[in-house]
Amino acid sequence: MTLQRTSIRIVAGAAVLGSVSALVAPVSAATGSHGERVRGGALVSVEQAADLTAEEVAEELREKIDSSRVRYGVTAYRVTYRTTDSAGAPTTASQLVVLPKNRARHLSTVSWLHGTTVHRKDVASENPKSNDRLVALLLASTGRAVSAPDYVGLGSGEGFHPYGDPGATVAASVDGLRAARTFVHRSGRELKRKVQVSGFSQGGPATMLVGRALQQEGADRYFRLGALAPVGGPYNLSAFEAAAADDKMDKSAIYLAYFVTAWNKMYGLYTSPAEAFRSPYDSSVESLFDGHHTTDEILGALPAASKDLFTEDFLSKIRKPDGVLKDRLYPMDNTCNWRPKVPVQIFYGGGDKDVLPSHSAYCAAQLTSNGAAHRLIDVGDYDHNGSVRKALPRIIEFFDDAAGTN
Repeated sequence: MTLQRTSIRIVAGAAVLGSVSALVAPVSAATGSHGERVRGGALVSVEQAADLTAEEVAEELREKIDSSRVRYGVTAYRVTYRTTDSAGAPTTASQLVVLPKNRARHLSTVSWLHGTTVHRKDVASENPKSNDRLVALLLASTGRAVSAPDYVGLGSGEGFHPYGDPGATVAASVDGLRAARTFVHRSGRELKRKVQVSGFSQGGPATMLVGRALQQEGADRYFRLGALAPVGGPYNLSAFEAAAADDKMDKSAIYLAYFVTAWNKMYGLYTSPAEAFRSPYDSSVESLFDGHHTTDEILGALPAASKDLFTEDFLSKIRKPDGVLKDRLYPMDNTCNWRPKVPVQIFYGGGDKDVLPSHSAYCAAQLTSNGAAHRLIDVGDYDHNGSVRKALPRIIEFFDDAAGTN
């Protein structure tokens, strides 16, 4: 594995790139909240992050993810690009783009959307051992190009992570696809128009948001939706946070604290931390979610139960949201409330205690109410992280089948 900043040889392409930070091609523009023109998806920089043979990919996956579908070696790149934050203001975000070392000039495209991540370096573009890096390597080793956005505020992106904000999620994901297309084009290859979208946990509703943006909202002039395969997502966010308030799920306090501190920055849920958090945690909890603390550090500093971390008055507001909280939760309770015109499979683990299986049933019911065809698939009695590992081979098979039918 090598890391290069100024010169990258593009594997399986015709070109050798020099100053890759200058690879900026015209893309669609948006206007930020301050009036700046934002070239969504414009490349800022590219670094090579990994160059692996098929055997090395399989070794990376060993005893973690089923490697039986690995076919090709891969080259991975850390790509920084322009996008917008939760306020619509210009910012940058990072992603991992992974390409197969095969002879195909036109590549099928997968957008992989990651789950809840508190530490900004624990993402696919930064951490070689992260689950999302491994997933991206696996998907690319089957012959696909993979765009794995870190989202806003994680990886090398600017600012804080607007956890669960729909606008910033879609922007970072679609702009990530645009940036990947520009980069791949300059390597002498092309991305196919139809995008297969998959994601885990937080990436489950993100998958549905990005899919709807590509199909219904014309989010990009080139890319079109090809298939959807979310895994273990909290599709009814109101119910998810209420369950966290009642300590009815694993890691309830950390999930709820991450949500509350992020949404307070965006929407103003409280005027003082003491309104939401019990002493002595009110003086430290916000700083713990600054993107520079690991999950273990946060778990070691906070109580496990929400009832010990939050004030009862604030927990009551989470259980029965109103005002701005209710309004902002509404879109995240309806990420599946539309009619995809592409194949859809919703995966979950029957033993998931972080995001209960009822969320996947909720998503399926919304799709059914809109007349959308889909399959709801229980991968077995697996916990939250186990469910995605078990689902991945089936997602690859599903994407193979979907590519042949649309």
